[in-house]
Amino acid sequence: MRRPQCSPRLPLRQRPAPLSRIPPHTSLIGDDPGRIMATLRQKPGTIVLLALALAASGCTQWADPSLPETTVFPVSDSGGYIQDLYSLIFWMALVVFIGVEGFFLYAIVRYRRRAGDNRIPAQVHGNLRLEIAWTVLPSIVLLVITVPTIKTIFLQDTVPTASAAGGSPLTVEVTGHQWFWEFRYPELGAKVMTANEVHIPVGRTALFELRSADVIHSFWIPKMGGKMDAVPTRVNFMWFTPQETGEFYGQCVEFCGIQHADMRIRLFVDSPSAFQAWATRQAEDAASPTGAQARDGAAIFQRSACPACHTIRGTAARGTTGPDLTHVGGRATIAAGMLPNNYENLIRWVSDPQGVKIGSKMRYPNDVGPSPTEAALLAAYLQSLQ
Repeated sequence: MRRPQCSPRLPLRQRPAPLSRIPPHTSLIGDDPGRIMATLRQKPGTIVLLALALAASGCTQWADPSLPETTVFPVSDSGGYIQDLYSLIFWMALVVFIGVEGFFLYAIVRYRRRAGDNRIPAQVHGNLRLEIAWTVLPSIVLLVITVPTIKTIFLQDTVPTASAAGGSPLTVEVTGHQWFWEFRYPELGAKVMTANEVHIPVGRTALFELRSADVIHSFWIPKMGGKMDAVPTRVNFMWFTPQETGEFYGQCVEFCGIQHADMRIRLFVDSPSAFQAWATRQAEDAASPTGAQARDGAAIFQRSACPACHTIRGTAARGTTGPDLTHVGGRATIAAGMLPNNYENLIRWVSDPQGVKIGSKMRYPNDVGPSPTEAALLAAYLQSLQ
């Protein structure tokens, strides 16, 4: 057996000195300790531009209130409480950052070691005034942050007994599923139920009771306020009073499986009259199909596996695993917000749900879905369910 070969030992005078033997103040990055500072002095414009670009990259939220999931332009009272607290902490943090970094950079430039200067700086081992200052000042900062934070927490945990516009809060029961949201309105009757799209009237406080049918989800509509987990076996709540009509976007923000990113929410804040009209329409059973294609699609739906998972009120379909489809044709999107709700996308969705949303519980027996003709007829029927 050959013995392993070791590299030859260098003569003692050629061996590199250990760090402990390097003379103090010897530069480890080159013979010119001012090289970096010289480079910085030669290109100050580049440094300023890089700093401004870095700062501007975080300002998008402040510059564009039309961003669909911005948090800095709230349109509810609850969101306003959170934004006020955020603004206070942000500006305080900015002042602290500028002060600390400014002093840090000043010290770097003012007291940098210059070429040929090997003097040992004066050694300072403690300063009572400084130690008192950097203990008292952070304590004051924390106190200023703590008081409004506690106030905001209590505001969020106290549901108003009446809305600003009058009337008690509207309760919406929210259930998270893998991977869609179910909404029920107990005040409006057991029939008013929808999926992924929730309607509430402007000016009336909405109380959301959050549950989960499987794993932990988290409900968040950024322009309306904070987020709250939906946990199996327990009920959490959150509330807000919308101050503007419009369409607002939300998202599940607790990782809940492979399609977590496509578990979306769409909130419609309606005028009181528009909300009442929507609620009246939702309480009705599904209309009987009128066109030939819709009638043929209804027949295909009823003899397929679809009724095992979906409910269409007014028909024999009574499944509860998937979303209620009684008025699916009137929704803006399908597949939990992934696709606009139109004829072509309905065909795509019913033809190959796993191709659109892999991992979805919508599977066909033996992975054999409808034929192209059947998919077109099913899409026509689903579109008719307004």
